[in-house]
Amino acid sequence: MKKERHKSGGSRKPVDPSRLRTTKEGLIIAHHGVSVEVLFSDGLRSMIGVKRRSGHVVGDRVQISSEVLDRLPRTTELRRRDARGTVHLVGANLDVLGVVTAMLPPALPGFTDRAIVAARAADLHPFVVVNKCDLAGSGGLVSSLQSAYAGSVPVFPLSAVAGNGLGPVLDFLKGRRGAFVGITGVGKSSLLNALCPGIDLRVGEIGGISNRGRHTTTVSTLHALASGGELIDTPGFQDFGLVDISAEELAAYFPGFEKTREVACRFSDCRHRTEPGCSVTGLVASGLVSKERYETYLELLTEVQAGEAEARQKEWKK
Repeated sequence: MKKERHKSGGSRKPVDPSRLRTTKEGLIIAHHGVSVEVLFSDGLRSMIGVKRRSGHVVGDRVQISSEVLDRLPRTTELRRRDARGTVHLVGANLDVLGVVTAMLPPALPGFTDRAIVAARAADLHPFVVVNKCDLAGSGGLVSSLQSAYAGSVPVFPLSAVAGNGLGPVLDFLKGRRGAFVGITGVGKSSLLNALCPGIDLRVGEIGGISNRGRHTTTVSTLHALASGGELIDTPGFQDFGLVDISAEELAAYFPGFEKTREVACRFSDCRHRTEPGCSVTGLVASGLVSKERYETYLELLTEVQAGEAEARQKEWKK
C-alpha cells in the first residue's frame, strides 16, 4: 500500500498523543495535486498532503493512523493511455462509467468504444450520455448511437442546460458510484451541475475555430447525488487508449458483439478477422452486426495487436 505523511498547513499545534494512536478510515473526495481531501465516516473532512505522483485518486478508501496515510485495496480501477503512451488512473472503486458525447465538439474516432471496452474490462457497467440535445442535428446523433449500442449499452439523450432527460440518468445512478469521461467541451461540468444542484462547477465554451472545448475541470472531485449514488467529476482529455487489453478481451468486451454469446465461434481464441467458422463475420454477413461497427472493431484490434507485439518485443530484449 502507498504511504504518505500527513502535512499540516499553518502553525503547528501540540499533537494530542491519543490522536496519534487513533486509526480512522475515510474516502478521498477531492485531489488537488499535492493534497487530497478525505471524508471520514463521522462526516469530518481533512486535507492531507501527498506526493504529486502518489497514485491516489478520488474514490480511494484510505486509513490514517499515527499521521500515516495508507491506501486500502481497491475493488475496481479504470485506466487509460494518452497519446504519448503514458498510463493514467481515471478512478477507483467505481461501479459505472458514463461516456459523454455531443454534437459539438464532435466525437473523436473510437473514443466511446475504447472507453466502453476499458470499463467492461475493469468490471464496470458503461453507459452513454448524449448531451446538448437542444442543438440542431442532435436527433440524428442519438438515433445512430441508439442503433449502434442497441441491446448492448444504455444510451441517455439529454440537455444539461435545458434540464431535459436527467431523470433516467439519476435513476440509473441510484446506489452506484460513477464517473463521466468525454473529450473536453462535451459538457461534463454542465451535466454535473444539473445532476447535483448547488456544486456550481465552472463551465467553459467551445472554441470558434476548432470546435473543441476548453478545460474547465482541473481538480477531480466526488459529489453525492440527492436521489442516491455518487459521481466523480474528472478533467477532460482528448484520448482514451486501452491499457493491458488483449485481443481476446477486446473481442469479448466490444459493444455489439454480445450476440456471439448465443452462437459461439468455431475456435475459442477467434479474433473475428478471417478465421473459418467465425460467428461475428457471420453476423456481419447477415446484417445483424453493421459493417461500420465491424470496421471499428478491426481498427481497435489492429491497435491492440500492435501493442501486444510491442510488449513481446520488450520482453525479448530484457
